[in-house]
Amino acid sequence: MNIKAVIFDLDGVILSTDEYHYLAWKAIADSLNIPFDKEKNNKLRGVSRMASLDIILDGYGKYTLKQKEELAEKKNNIYRQLLGNMTPDIVDKKVIFTLDTLKKNNIKIGIGSSSKNTKFILEKVNLLNKFDVIVDGNDIKNSKPDPEVFTLCAKRLNEKPCDCLVVEDAISGIEAACRGGFVPVAISDAKKHQKAQYKIDTLDEIIKLIA
Repeated sequence: MNIKAVIFDLDGVILSTDEYHYLAWKAIADSLNIPFDKEKNNKLRGVSRMASLDIILDGYGKYTLKQKEELAEKKNNIYRQLLGNMTPDIVDKKVIFTLDTLKKNNIKIGIGSSSKNTKFILEKVNLLNKFDVIVDGNDIKNSKPDPEVFTLCAKRLNEKPCDCLVVEDAISGIEAACRGGFVPVAISDAKKHQKAQYKIDTLDEIIKLIA
């Protein structure tokens, strides 16, 4: 295996902001008297904001596009307020070690995330300059399992998909990696996906894959 680049998802891989997403979406659901729990929240992993809202609203009345946009913006405002509590201290040391080691081995590194807050989050924790390329929800039209975010990231890294590892914690992300012809690496819940070529428990295990 001749790996030249590693593309990381953000939430649940580089950082864990899932709880912030959950709290923000629950606030929206509660305001609409729609049941919402951790199980339903898991269905939103790797999914764009508007697509996530559609999942939450499904079966609970009809909403105009304007109403949906207002709800999505309200959710994002709550989420960003919660993100304000983030500091560099929350970054796992294994994450820093992994990124630095990849750099030393001349492996390009990128972010492929559906979140439109990716750069804001990375800046909050002083990781913005760690990546060669960052592709997020502001750059794409289709969310995972469409491979667009990874395909665009590989293009900007100037590498072929088959030479790139994609590290994902969501099943939809592994599916996107497979559809795009990338080498899928699963962590956390994504390890349940049958197509995950490699499965890891901690991020630093990636280093063994490129050795």
